[in-house]
Amino acid sequence: MPPAESAPDLCDQARDLAENGHLKKAAKLYQQAVAANPRPGVQARALLGLAVVQDQRGDLAAAREAARRALATGDTRYAPRAAYHLALSLEQEGAHGEAARIWHRLLELGGPAYTAVARYGLAREAELRGEEAEAEEHWEAVLEPPPGDTGLSRLHAVTVVDAARDLAGRLLERGRPEAAAAAVERGLAAGEDPGLRLLRAAAHLERAIADAGAVVDPGPAEEGSGVRPEPHTSGAAVELLAGLMALRGEPDAAARVWRLGLDSGDRGASEAVRERLRRPFAQPPGQDGEQAPEPWWDVYLEEAVATASAPALAGELFAVITQMHSLLAVPVVEGEARPTVLRAAMEQALRTPSELVWGADVHADFRRRLSEAMGEDVLPEGWPEGR
Repeated sequence: MPPAESAPDLCDQARDLAENGHLKKAAKLYQQAVAANPRPGVQARALLGLAVVQDQRGDLAAAREAARRALATGDTRYAPRAAYHLALSLEQEGAHGEAARIWHRLLELGGPAYTAVARYGLAREAELRGEEAEAEEHWEAVLEPPPGDTGLSRLHAVTVVDAARDLAGRLLERGRPEAAAAAVERGLAAGEDPGLRLLRAAAHLERAIADAGAVVDPGPAEEGSGVRPEPHTSGAAVELLAGLMALRGEPDAAARVWRLGLDSGDRGASEAVRERLRRPFAQPPGQDGEQAPEPWWDVYLEEAVATASAPALAGELFAVITQMHSLLAVPVVEGEARPTVLRAAMEQALRTPSELVWGADVHADFRRRLSEAMGEDVLPEGWPEGR
């Protein structure tokens, strides 16, 4: 058995070995330091080091046993770290009851940083049990700044940021954007974090959805209660709300918003909505200063904008163009001169859009324009499929 006074050197050597990946040798030296039975502080250090190394080696039973022994020393420096390590290990294993007991033990050891760590752990355990009120009490305790001008240690700041991110996400899921935004601000006060900034943006998004929704659908107007929005305000609110719903990943909800605006009983409001829905559309030029008729494809563009499916529609169009181009290009490249082959390629290209939702309208538009030019409908029934 090594002498007690050699234990600190053994711990230093074991730490260096562990940092360089020699875990088995490091564990052996930590065990020798423990066996030397040094003073409590060194014993706690050796046991904690042994717990960490055994955990890295995958021997969870040995790691937890060492952590429990380190915790039992009550050492003010190493016992809290052992409790932290042990509780996290138990959480990951699913032993939540024992993990909660260790978190409570960590609370007793004191210190603002480890108190925050313990509260965070207890909040997670309460959430798992469905005790939302108890969990929120612990969350609030984690986010509470220390008294006076006391600065946060690195561990304390990281814990506050992590807890704020976790809590804000849960509050957003529960439909409480205001509380989520408050949690985010308290987290950002402890440290910069991209995840928190994204959650703040999400909270602002929910606020914007609520405000725009109150304009789009203010509910039944009661006599003398408030003012109905002007048409341009209604149109802007519908466009904004539909865009926000699409941004949230709810295209069906975005489509319902557009439909609600288009079907408004207020004609001025519905016209304002339709104008905004169609604003990005390209308008074909008219002839002799006359306004061109509405293109047949506008109804599909409206649907694509309303359902945030414009990329899908564009994909269909490019796929059809590519296929038609290929059908026509092959005989050209091959120098095909036989009329029957060329006609077959043209007919096949002509029928390319037929299987798509908007394909029938392509053929119907050509039939209409040809009929107007010739004064009568000269195409057979079912053209071009039934030619």
